[in-house]
Amino acid sequence: MSVDWTPGIRAFCAHWSHAPMLQQTFATLESEFERDSDACIDAAKGLVECACRLIIEELDDPAAPLKPSKSDVPLAELLGLATRALELGEIRDRAFSNLIREHNKLADALRVLRNEGGTVSHGKDGFIAKLSTHHRRASMLAADAIITFLHEAYLEREPDPVLTLEPFERFGDGNALIDAHSSLVAEADDEGGLLVTITLPNKEEIPLAVTPAQLLFGVDREAYKLALNACREVEADGEEEVA
Repeated sequence: MSVDWTPGIRAFCAHWSHAPMLQQTFATLESEFERDSDACIDAAKGLVECACRLIIEELDDPAAPLKPSKSDVPLAELLGLATRALELGEIRDRAFSNLIREHNKLADALRVLRNEGGTVSHGKDGFIAKLSTHHRRASMLAADAIITFLHEAYLEREPDPVLTLEPFERFGDGNALIDAHSSLVAEADDEGGLLVTITLPNKEEIPLAVTPAQLLFGVDREAYKLALNACREVEADGEEEVA
């Protein structure tokens, strides 16, 4: 794109780089917009839905869940749930619900226009093509405004480490604080694992038992995969020797 129509969407997708459905929808949005295809409007709506669902999933309180039990939920309702999960004011909630509804109307109107227009004469097809271009851009801008609003509000909150889908790196300040004021002692146990004792600044101790697989999976997934392949080879060699 010569013009970046979606800076807010791009920032949101970069933050949630580990969400595959979001990344796939964003790739569709960009490719369809480049092709001057109206399918980018559906992709824009899909991105708003993905953003709402991610935020609801991330911030939902098990004691008072907001996550809908059904999969087919109107987009305006999803936005309302997302803004409630973000603990935003009701007035702002209604305003952005209205924006969602208008966003849906815009997409529906374009589909009707395209379906009813078909191949027409007297230059009408050129008019429809030009109108379609403006609809595509409007849809992209509306989706970007909504997702920017959600993302900026989300970044102001601190995720719950117990429930979050965010990676370890999201908690940089907290990680540094724990590392600066805590200490650990580790020793091997009789079964080949680690017994780790973490001492907090108030002298409270947290004992942990960690197996090699848990350590590898939690710290270095590539190393886990390497270890898994090596162990599978040993298992296979052992079965061949027995046979």
